[in-house]
Amino acid sequence: MSKDLDHKYIATLVLKLQRGDSDAFTQIYGLTYNKVYNYARHYLRDDYLAQDAVQEIYILAYKNITRLNDATLFVAWLNQISFHVCHDISRKNTKDYGAITDPELLEIIHDENDDANPSERSEKNEEVELLQAAIDKLPAHEKQCIILRYFNDMKIDEIVEILGYSKSSVKRYLISGKEHLAEAFGRSTADIKKED
Repeated sequence: MSKDLDHKYIATLVLKLQRGDSDAFTQIYGLTYNKVYNYARHYLRDDYLAQDAVQEIYILAYKNITRLNDATLFVAWLNQISFHVCHDISRKNTKDYGAITDPELLEIIHDENDDANPSERSEKNEEVELLQAAIDKLPAHEKQCIILRYFNDMKIDEIVEILGYSKSSVKRYLISGKEHLAEAFGRSTADIKKED
């Protein structure tokens, strides 16, 4: 979410806002709205839910702005708020991450000797709950990348655009996230595929 934003200028507005200048919030909102809305729309895949998310994101940012100790980190902080709000809305609206159909994640959560049909295995609520719990325990950057890549079907370039991470960082977070998931399910990390 950081691409094309003037972080220094936003930091000066954040400092003004922290001192009570509500006009600064209007400016921050104007500068960051498109990025936040595009992130929410990509994540939630629903314009109305995205609008609800944006409203909640900015309310939380406004209410908690005095807790931000380093104004230069505002965009990264707003990015984290956006992820958590969208993640919560998505969970409330779908109850889970949906059917697990990605072969890489299926390999991680299933024993190779399990002879059940993958599409039948993917529907088991128990497995979905175990996967959700494991993903929820991942570090935030890994969790974001895993969810956007494997549950929102985003390409790596889209994740780079949305999160503002470098391409190599996204690839690294996806690999380390899959390794952590494999460890959580007692699987070998040796066969984790590198991201293209």
